[in-house]
Amino acid sequence: MDQRVTMQDSLEADTVLQAQSVQQATWRDYLELTKPGITMSNLMTTFSALWLASFGFPDWKLAILTMLGTALVIMSGAALNNFYDRELDLKMKRTKTRAVATGRISPRNALLVGIGLLLAGLAVLAVFANPLAAVWGLIGHIFYVLIYTPLKRVTTLNTVIGGISGAAPPVIGWVAVTNSMDPAAWLLFLIMFLWQPPHFLALAMLKTEEYRAGNLPMLPVVKGFAETKRQMVLWGSVLFPASLLLFIHGSVGYVYLIVMGIMGIVYMVLLFQGFRAKDDLAWARKLFGYSILYLTVFCAAIVISTMVHYY
Repeated sequence: MDQRVTMQDSLEADTVLQAQSVQQATWRDYLELTKPGITMSNLMTTFSALWLASFGFPDWKLAILTMLGTALVIMSGAALNNFYDRELDLKMKRTKTRAVATGRISPRNALLVGIGLLLAGLAVLAVFANPLAAVWGLIGHIFYVLIYTPLKRVTTLNTVIGGISGAAPPVIGWVAVTNSMDPAAWLLFLIMFLWQPPHFLALAMLKTEEYRAGNLPMLPVVKGFAETKRQMVLWGSVLFPASLLLFIHGSVGYVYLIVMGIMGIVYMVLLFQGFRAKDDLAWARKLFGYSILYLTVFCAAIVISTMVHYY
């Protein structure tokens, strides 16, 4: 098939197909376009970082507007990802019913929604927080939409590169308060960057056949489960001490140190169990679930430990 078509040609062709479809987009389709689950999980890290930077006494107007601006930027990335991946999504069971892929939402509308949300989010961050927060919102957005999304078609390193975008939300929360990139900001970035490879590689193991069908070079597809497990252990081994460094540089209390010490030990045990797992998919499912719990407890530990430390 001739690949030399312009974006305008693609949009027009897709719009014709949409016009022929009897299905109409609903408000739920537009909501799912913005991937609310991913947005909420990212906002957890934004809020916990903002809370920590405020020593547990945030300016609630600033907090709400920072969360709003961050949410709009993340939702924009999700919408534009749906736009970019609409043909690829049809090849995988997990994504083939998405509204843009099936034509319920036209590519043109998805593109406009994505651009509009981005502009609105950056404006909110720049005006009501500070320009540095907006810059970090833009950095995360660029790495997700313009770098990670196309690279996942060509390299197994897409998961690592995509980690930069996932590590931006807590930095936004921190700099919204401090307006500076101090060691704690970089440490929050590092922790979230290191958390992502084991999490998403576990998901990639669970969805290996779908990624293979989509011709995506995810690590389990290209290198197999054994190498994937080894790399997950390496990332987890760095995440563990990095998470504890926040006790030194982030002014969290002993509650955080104890809780995350325990969570980190359990995480490492689970990671090493992968080398002896008889059912790789069952192990990957267990690890994926624990990684979500780890992130939730991490955010909660920051908030609670800060309260205990400063109240």
